[in-house]
Amino acid sequence: MKIRQIKALTDATVVCGGDREDYEVQCAFASDLMSDVLTTDCSDVLLVTGLCNTQTIRTAEMADIPCILFVRGKKITSDMLQLAAENDMILMETDHSMYHAVGELYSRGLLPVY
Repeated sequence: MKIRQIKALTDATVVCGGDREDYEVQCAFASDLMSDVLTTDCSDVLLVTGLCNTQTIRTAEMADIPCILFVRGKKITSDMLQLAAENDMILMETDHSMYHAVGELYSRGLLPVY
């Protein structure tokens, strides 16, 4: 599923990597537990989370996750933005709950990691 589709389905705003809306993710993983995020073994993953801090960006970097959707109205900080830009990541924000966001994505065919 392309970033532009994810953006439309979740009413998200692309905060970092807006020039990459044609990038395509193969699957999604939703979690606020970064230890669980580190167990993903899929390429081109979308991480959906409400944990909004630099550790989330660092964890995604370690797990080779190129795209993060922050839910529940969480706002990306300038430190997060800088770190994501350095790692060529796509960051998005939505006011929707995690349940709503992943429900929309799953119902439109985005596969889960597990």
